[in-house]
Amino acid sequence: MSDRLPAGATVALRYGRGTLPLALPCDADVIRPRHSAALADPAGAIAAALRSPLAGPPLRDLVPPGARVGVSVCDVTRPFPSRLVLPALLDAIPDARVTVFIATGTHRACTPEELDAMLGPAVLARVAIVQHDAFDADAHASLGVIPGSDATAMVDAGFLAQDVRITLGFIEPHFFAGFSGGPKMVAPGLASIETVLELHSAARVGHPRATFGALAGNPLHEGIAAVASRAGVAFSLDVTLNDRHEVTAVYAGAPWEAHARGCDVVRETAMERVAAPYDIVVTTNSGYPLDQNLYQAIKGVCAAAGIVRDGGAILVAAECADGLPAHGRYRSLLERWGSPAAYLAALDSGEVRVHDQWQVQKQALVLERARVLVHADGLTDAEIRGAWLEPAPDVAASLAALVADYGPGCRVAVLPEGPQSIAFLA
Repeated sequence: MSDRLPAGATVALRYGRGTLPLALPCDADVIRPRHSAALADPAGAIAAALRSPLAGPPLRDLVPPGARVGVSVCDVTRPFPSRLVLPALLDAIPDARVTVFIATGTHRACTPEELDAMLGPAVLARVAIVQHDAFDADAHASLGVIPGSDATAMVDAGFLAQDVRITLGFIEPHFFAGFSGGPKMVAPGLASIETVLELHSAARVGHPRATFGALAGNPLHEGIAAVASRAGVAFSLDVTLNDRHEVTAVYAGAPWEAHARGCDVVRETAMERVAAPYDIVVTTNSGYPLDQNLYQAIKGVCAAAGIVRDGGAILVAAECADGLPAHGRYRSLLERWGSPAAYLAALDSGEVRVHDQWQVQKQALVLERARVLVHADGLTDAEIRGAWLEPAPDVAASLAALVADYGPGCRVAVLPEGPQSIAFLA
C-alpha cells in the first residue's frame, strides 16, 4: 500500500521494540504492506486449523498414540508465536512424545532466557528441546544428493528419527529464498553446514530469480524444496503476521499445499509494483527481533535495493542491539576482504566458502549499485564503516543531506516496515 506524504509529515519507522519518528524533508512515497486485521481468536484459529487443515488429514489422524513427534520451530531471530502455537499443537496430540527442534540454521543457540521467552515455562515442561547445531557433523543423516550439485543433503538425524515430523513457521517474502516458512524449517533450519553452503552457494544466491517472492525458477528455493521433500514432513503450520506480530491467518496441513496457499496470499499483500526507481530509499528491518544485528538488517537493505536507482542511496534504521554480531563469520569476511569488489572477486574465484558468505554477497551486490547509510544504536561509527557502510547518527539529518545531494525533484521512498513490504519495479 503506497501513500504520497508531503514534506513535514512524520513517518514511524519500526526500530527495536518501538518506533523511530522521521520527519520528511520532502514529498515521499511511503510503502507499507496491506496488513490484515489480527484474528479475534488466534488460539482458536490455530486449534481449528489443526483439526480441519487446508489440505490432508487432521493432525491427530497422523499421530498414533505414543508416537515420537519432532516439531521444527523458529529460533529467536524470528517473531514466530511459538507460545501461542505449541500449546494448541500439544493439546491436539496429548499422547505423543514431543521433541521441539530449534531450527537455528547456522545461527547461535538460543539462551535459556530466550527459550523461556519463546516457548514459555508451560511448554518447556511438556517437551524435550534440541537446539540444532549445523557444525556437529555426526548429528546429521543423509537424504541423498542435492539436485544440481554433487553435495550430500545432511539433515538433523534426531529430527529424521522421529515417527512423525512437523514444521512450524511464518511466511514473509525472503530476500533470496522467495518466501520464509515451510521447507526452510527443514533446510537450512535443520541442515548441516555443508548442506547450507551448497543451498546458499554463490551461484544460487547470485541468480536473478533468487529474490523476494520468486519460487518458480529460483535455484535456491528449488534446492531447499528438494531436500525438505525427502525429510517426510507429515504436517506443517505457517502463520502470517501483521506489523504488531499478531497472527492474521493460519495455513496448515499437507506441507506443500498449505505453504503454497500462504505464499500466494503474502505475495498479494506484501508486494507492490512501482513505476520507476527512486533516488533515495529509507528502510528498516521491521524492528525486533529481526533488527537484532547488522547481519539480519541486510534483508531490509535488499528490500530497498529492488527499487533504488543505480547510483542512488539507501538509508536503513536498524537497532542492532546484538552488534554485527560477534558470532558467525560475517564480521571476519568483511574485515578480510575490505571492499565489495574484492569480496565478489574472491567469491567468483572460489576462494570463499564459509557460512555467512551469502549475506556478505547480497550486501556487496547492493553496494556495487548504491550507497548504504546505517543508523544503529547498537553499533559504533567505526563498526559501520568497517562493514563497508556509512554511519547515519541522525536519520532525519542524513535524509535531509541526501535530498540536498540529489537535488530538487529527487524521488524518495520510505519502507517503514522494511522487508515486510517488498516493492518492485514494473
